[in-house]
Amino acid sequence: MFVTRKGALSARVGEFGIIPGSMGAKSFIVRGVGNEESFCSCSHGAGRAMSRKEAKRRFTVQDQISATAHVECRKDAGVIDEIPMAYKDIDAVMAAQRSLVEVVHTLRQVVCVKG
Repeated sequence: MFVTRKGALSARVGEFGIIPGSMGAKSFIVRGVGNEESFCSCSHGAGRAMSRKEAKRRFTVQDQISATAHVECRKDAGVIDEIPMAYKDIDAVMAAQRSLVEVVHTLRQVVCVKG
């Protein structure tokens, strides 16, 4: 997997990569299809839906605990900016790049190590 300076993954024909969702979402093993219109690249993850500052303002530790109940991870004030709701829906992100990558396998999040 090759990551460019802009954060996009290389998605050349047959090249494998991983596209992660948020700390509470699934991730995807993908194979590039070599779409020249995208410079043979794809997104490198879900991407933020809001700033870290906004996430810290909007959500609580209890929100973090609830949103990551199915994941073994930190659940404290130091990671509220990583709360799943601060990120875009990974399913929508993947649907938007169907012409860039083929999903080979879907991974269910069970552990997330942050900080």
